[in-house]
Amino acid sequence: MIDDRLTAGPSAESGLQDRPLRVLHVAQPTTGGVAGYLVQALAAQRDRGWRVVVACPPDGVLPQEAPEHGVPVLPWQAGRAPGMSTLDEARELRRIISALGPDVIHLHSSKAGLAGRLPGVAGGRPVLFQPHGWSWLTSGGALARASTRWERWAARGTDAIVCVGEGERLQGVAKGIRDRLWTIRNGVDLSRFLPADEQERRLARERLSLSADVRLVVCVGRVTRQKGQDLLLDAWDRVAASCPDAELALVGSGDMLEELRHRGGQRVRFVPEVADPRDWLAAADVVAIPSRWEGLPLVALEALAVGRSVVASRIPGLIEVVTSEVGALVSSGDSADLARALMLRLRGPGLAASEAQAARVRAQEFDVAETHRQLCALTLAVAMGTVGAPALDSPVPVT
Repeated sequence: MIDDRLTAGPSAESGLQDRPLRVLHVAQPTTGGVAGYLVQALAAQRDRGWRVVVACPPDGVLPQEAPEHGVPVLPWQAGRAPGMSTLDEARELRRIISALGPDVIHLHSSKAGLAGRLPGVAGGRPVLFQPHGWSWLTSGGALARASTRWERWAARGTDAIVCVGEGERLQGVAKGIRDRLWTIRNGVDLSRFLPADEQERRLARERLSLSADVRLVVCVGRVTRQKGQDLLLDAWDRVAASCPDAELALVGSGDMLEELRHRGGQRVRFVPEVADPRDWLAAADVVAIPSRWEGLPLVALEALAVGRSVVASRIPGLIEVVTSEVGALVSSGDSADLARALMLRLRGPGLAASEAQAARVRAQEFDVAETHRQLCALTLAVAMGTVGAPALDSPVPVT
């Protein structure tokens, strides 16, 4: 358990020269799950009295919402993929770190993890790295092997690596990254994502200009290969033929959007990315998450908290969240299996309704307040040099 034992002793937060802890968060993604996670984490650390800053590209949800919580944003121009520009990105990040002088540097996702852990960039300061999905999962062949070698090498100079779920930790262990992995599960804000009853479903549909009678499947996320919307569209051809009153809403933007828009088919809505998905989740009968890989996706937790049946891929990260009581896990990449699970719930609304009730109970196990408490404890321990090493054969228990 990540708790106050990590920071026990005469030196607590006041021991850092009797001043607030200074934390620099660095991220290339400014939309989607990473951005949503970061906005909440920044606010929680700021509320703790820490001096928190985020460096990220200037566009997107993250640089818009961080200042609303009193968190300054420093522009860090960085592209998603590694390439010739990575050295320039690393030099700019080194300049930011040198000027700011943080007590801890917290790197989020692959690009920040690459640029921030190149030699000399961190300047000897403590470093936390949070992959939010390992870099080798995004590619295959030689590039995946190179990513794995890099992650192994970089882990040796990282004070702690935060895995958002047990599946992510086990993936790291399987690749030879073992002694710095801490599991701190993603969480959902249960005060914000409240259970939505039938009246809330109706009101959400009115706000979204949706029919009250349609059977609605919603998929929220970046429209990319990772998120699997192409698989969902393959499945939807079968679903639409079998369930004439069903509609599918794909909510998000991404590099596959235009390609998939041409394949939309019957009763498919393409909805631009939204900063707040609550109306779409409340309007749904079923939430689909057909991802090919994940860390531990926030949308799954948000769907449970709202009280919605979830049909998801049987992959690490989702198998930790979706049980048979709250929905169904289907074979990853199997559009026929996905179609069957969706049709079962669209034809039998009683099943989706019972799963929705169980989902609300399940969501209580993923309170984001506990996520933030554990993350703050680990961050402080890293700053103080008291973090130690987690057990090699088990995750950090979550209570």
